Amino acid sequence: MHLHILKSKIHRATVTHADLYYEGSITLDADLIETADMMPNEKVQIVNNNNGARFETYIIEGERGSGVVQLNGACARLAAVGDEIIIMTYAEMTREEAKQYKPLVVLVDKQNRPTKLYRVGEESFVLT
Repeated sequence: MHLHILKSKIHRATVTHADLYYEGSITLDADLIETADMMPNEKVQIVNNNNGARFETYIIEGERGSGVVQLNGACARLAAVGDEIIIMTYAEMTREEAKQYKPLVVLVDKQNRPTKLYRVGEESFVLT
């Protein structure tokens, strides 16, 4: 049996753009994708802290260093520019693997720059 376990998350990212007429997805700064151990085309679950909406889509790589967090297509209706969201990825693991795994958490500032990294259950690493 395999379990769906939190792999990584970007906590409290700020939506910078919303494009209802794009084909769908979330565009994320390439640096943020890399820091959070995510990858383009990976499925993500998104939670909007402002209105409680929860939805799934996939990642499109945005310009490196831009801080972009852009909701595209239908999900653009589920958050407004300036809303705070949590972006999460999951991985399938055996029960034994899941017992050992520690999800990566990336905290960001209002410009979507990483400020802290840590693995759940471990000390946080502060970025400068």
